[in-house]
Amino acid sequence: MTAATKPRAARGSKLTPAAIEELFARLRTNNPHPTTELEYTTPFELLVAVVLSAQATDVGVNKATRRLFPVANTPATLLALGEDGLKGYINTIGLFNAKAANVIALCRQLLEQHDGEVPHSREALEALPGVGRKTANVVLNTAFDEPTIAVDTHIFRVANRTGLAPGKDVRTVEDKLVRLVPAEYKRDAHHWLILHGRYVCKARKPDCGHCLLHDLCRWPEKGPLADQDSAWQPDVAGKSGLS
Repeated sequence: MTAATKPRAARGSKLTPAAIEELFARLRTNNPHPTTELEYTTPFELLVAVVLSAQATDVGVNKATRRLFPVANTPATLLALGEDGLKGYINTIGLFNAKAANVIALCRQLLEQHDGEVPHSREALEALPGVGRKTANVVLNTAFDEPTIAVDTHIFRVANRTGLAPGKDVRTVEDKLVRLVPAEYKRDAHHWLILHGRYVCKARKPDCGHCLLHDLCRWPEKGPLADQDSAWQPDVAGKSGLS
């Protein structure tokens, strides 16, 4: 293939449109129905869990909410619990004092301005105490099926390492991903990229040897495949593997 006919990378990406399509096709085959690892049953429970998850692990948040939600899982019951009462359930989570204050304040605002319901608009969500753009994106995507992409540290790392959507800040990466991710994958892209960053493309020791995106990745420091002759393909169970 000559330079003149070599496929060009998509605007804002180091990958070609075909490579981007292939990347998400593999992620979908590997995990057809991805979802958050935070445990919740209602949009309000999800909102509270995401607020609590800032600078904390999903595992730690789930341990706390398993105790909290059976006691108080609505704006009214949480507000009745009060800050001090809430702290007793979430004091194992980092920044629990500030988070307790935010959760109680957002409960009050939901009751006063939204009849106790979680709003469906970004503007209304971001107006709630403790809710920024990333949290709003998670709620819109996971609770209301909107094709938003919340860029956390995992997505930021994967987007930059692979060359999918390199950027110096999270908003740049988010805007690129919204534009670059094919429409059919956009609803689940958020979860696929987070899980890939959390379990494969890890910060300190990325598992390049077993990465299903290895041949597509443009990270100059990536390690070799566990088997240099292997190529990614779905196994019979529908999950990705290197064989």
